[in-house]
Amino acid sequence: MELPPDARALLDRPVCATLATINPDGQPQLSVVWVKRDGDDILVSTVTGRQKYRNLLRDPRATVLVFDPEDPDHYVEVRGHVSMTEEGGPELIQELGWRYNGERFSGDEGTDRVRVVVRLTPDRVVVRH
Repeated sequence: MELPPDARALLDRPVCATLATINPDGQPQLSVVWVKRDGDDILVSTVTGRQKYRNLLRDPRATVLVFDPEDPDHYVEVRGHVSMTEEGGPELIQELGWRYNGERFSGDEGTDRVRVVVRLTPDRVVVRH
């Protein structure tokens, strides 16, 4: 599904998003995440072993919600399915660190964390103004 131009514009800004996944008991699990748009897909960085990662391995359905901090009534909700890969994981978190904080991301240094790229492909897009 193609993202409308106003959804692309909001997702191209360094605005934090909320990622919703589904816990094993069916309850939603929410995480505040950094995002990057790649065409019509949304990319998120995570680490293997985290709850959102485990949830997405089990059930690849997810939703990303981004709202405009200058106009909270303007938001984009993207529902879809994800694929995950370790390829490009370290590079994505560095790119997001620069985008959101203006510096390289150092939170993984000295750890054995394995970074993963989560790619959300839209099935449904809702845009509100």
